Amino acid sequence: MRLRLTHIPFVLAALLTLGAPTLAEGQNARPNVFFDCDGRNCNSQYYRTEIDWVNWVNDKEVADVHVIMTSQTTGAGGNEYRLDFIGHGQAEGWEDTHLFQTLPTDTDREQLDGISHALGLGIASYAQQAGYRGLVSLSGPAPENSGVGRRLVSQDEVDDPWNLWVFRLNGSGNLDGESTRSTTRLNGSFSANRVTPTWKMNFNGNINYNRVDIELDRGNFLNVRTDWGFNPLIVYSVADHWSIGIQGQAGRMTRFNQNFRVEVTPAIEYSVFPYDEATRRAFTFFYKVGPAYRDYIEPTIYNETSELRYEQSLQMQFSQRQEWGDASLSMTGSHFLSDFERNNLAVRGDIDVRIVRGFSVNIRGDIAWVNDQIYLPLDDATDAETLLRLQQEATSFNYGIQVGFSIQFGSIFNNVVNNRFRSSGFGGGYGRR
Repeated sequence: MRLRLTHIPFVLAALLTLGAPTLAEGQNARPNVFFDCDGRNCNSQYYRTEIDWVNWVNDKEVADVHVIMTSQTTGAGGNEYRLDFIGHGQAEGWEDTHLFQTLPTDTDREQLDGISHALGLGIASYAQQAGYRGLVSLSGPAPENSGVGRRLVSQDEVDDPWNLWVFRLNGSGNLDGESTRSTTRLNGSFSANRVTPTWKMNFNGNINYNRVDIELDRGNFLNVRTDWGFNPLIVYSVADHWSIGIQGQAGRMTRFNQNFRVEVTPAIEYSVFPYDEATRRAFTFFYKVGPAYRDYIEPTIYNETSELRYEQSLQMQFSQRQEWGDASLSMTGSHFLSDFERNNLAVRGDIDVRIVRGFSVNIRGDIAWVNDQIYLPLDDATDAETLLRLQQEATSFNYGIQVGFSIQFGSIFNNVVNNRFRSSGFGGGYGRR
């Protein structure tokens, strides 16, 4: 397990043991903590079990400490978790931040234990300053567990034969069916990544085989398709708010009538906020321009069998996660340099806001105006291809929207964990389909 913490000396990371409270029984003997997380490893049951010396509450309005956990991928393929601790009530104005990094080889248990460690350290720091006493205890590690290898190290500190390169291979197969139909899927992917403070290089590839066999009244429908793709990305950090790079794409996309596609697009990005704040707030502008070559499976509606076109696009993206909730908005516009009327404009957004205590509203939606489907085949899709969405059809727009709300009332305390009957479909188990 690897830890990188701020505001508390590293040695404490190896010393903290989460213990039972020694104060008098009663809710006021412990700080109230509200855990705010929407992403990887948001396992609140696990953290409540490991850190049982606080009151976990369901409403941030009654919390002494509001914890916001966000994450982003590290260069090695693991994740860096950021835990922001924000004081409420008498602790208004108190803030603290802890970071924890996982390795791509860490098990789920190792990740959860590390996050619990960092979470406990942050809460303990607040409890110490707020005057709580006897909540946790410190103990030293066993001698054989101390020494080298207890933290992440920089490139300058080790002799790395891989020079920070990380490689990954994935594969899967799926076969399902019944008396009148069968489906076979084979998928494989690989990646090679190298990330430093100055450079970011990602090379990702995939291949997908799909076979669908359906028995119909008018005979069998058989469709076999093999798609593949390769996506390189090279980025250079110019300054605190600027980055430049090159994106590429090569592949076969049968649904979009493209037997072979290749493009190379230089790009530039400007970040309004510093990049190290990206997990809590980000506001970026991304521009790219370059050529794209397409070789078509069937002649297109413009009677083209292959063509080379230059394209450009601009994307604005804003996101933030605060105590009141989270929100994001992105707008992307693109067009062919030789024909401005062949363009595409897409808007996506979501917002999740806590209106008052126990009541929150969430809205998610996207809409796109589509005028750049130059790849559409001359012949119309068959009924089967349309129903199975095997071939993209002509459209001038597409959209989606989701609106929801959540109302919660009752006890504000959330300390008890009961894992019995998990397989019954309640409390996080698996139910019948």
